[in-house]
Amino acid sequence: MNILVDKLTDKSKEAFIMAIEVYNKPSIKYRVEGFSFFICNAWELMLKAHMINTFGNESVYYKDNPNRTITLELCVKKIFTNDKDPLRRNLEKIIELRNMSTHFITEEYEMVYIPLFQATVFNFIEKMQAFHNIDMTEIIPQNFLTLTVSYNTIDNDEIRAKYPPEIAERLIGTNEELTPIIDENNSHFAIRVNHHYYITKKKDEASAIVRIDNSADKEIKIVKQMQNPNDTYKFTAKKCCSEINKKLEKANITMKFNMYHFNLFCKHYEIKGNDKLCFVSRMFSQPQYSYSLQTIDFIVDEIKKDPEHIIQNLKERLQKNKSTPGAKEF
Repeated sequence: MNILVDKLTDKSKEAFIMAIEVYNKPSIKYRVEGFSFFICNAWELMLKAHMINTFGNESVYYKDNPNRTITLELCVKKIFTNDKDPLRRNLEKIIELRNMSTHFITEEYEMVYIPLFQATVFNFIEKMQAFHNIDMTEIIPQNFLTLTVSYNTIDNDEIRAKYPPEIAERLIGTNEELTPIIDENNSHFAIRVNHHYYITKKKDEASAIVRIDNSADKEIKIVKQMQNPNDTYKFTAKKCCSEINKKLEKANITMKFNMYHFNLFCKHYEIKGNDKLCFVSRMFSQPQYSYSLQTIDFIVDEIKKDPEHIIQNLKERLQKNKSTPGAKEF
């Protein structure tokens, strides 16, 4: 056991917790800067612990200055060698923000960086598990890992009216630089903050109330389905099985989940008919199904209730429903 590695990972966990707490505490206005400082510190300590385990103690020091440890930037380049890797690009952008945070930062930077912040939280959890077998969700509950944000779009005219030219143009330029990069990368680089609006006649279930005005200048279109399902339903059935197996392994459940099991769950719980769990594309002669993260979490939760008997129980229930027309078991 390497005592230095243990100390580094312990401090890394503390820095990660500080990052989450600083960002999610409503009374703190310094949260963009504070989050970037602490999350970079968490990554640096965790990656250096991994380098010591992999390459030895000397790997975290400069060769020409053995009393000084290397920077986070160098750690990232040594471990994530593909400079096109979305995870590496995410870290590099957050490091840029941290380095800039010694200067004046406007509150609007939160709107620009929140997709990257949320992605780096999940990336950190994934790598802490992969590199050190430490499950951060045992330290911070899963529901506290979503960063809170008051999200608005960047209005260039408002920014220019509010700030001096050098500050306004830097913020606008950063937003314009990051937007296309977010579009061309996956969820390891950025996790979008989307708002979806649905028309309902049930007032008590609505979070906002609107009315139709035929004389209004602005026009909108009512859409019947989400226009970009890849943002939410990004898992194939095969990928679902892979992710479910990872979560079962983390939960110390010795079960090899496969496509047969997945289809049992889909049939019994009618997953393919639930638009929160599954998206059906009918562009081709055969429908194409893709699934949300909720599908994976739902199946894992059901397995945890009775891992030894769940599959056999599902088979028996489906067989019973076949032999009893009209019967449906919940």
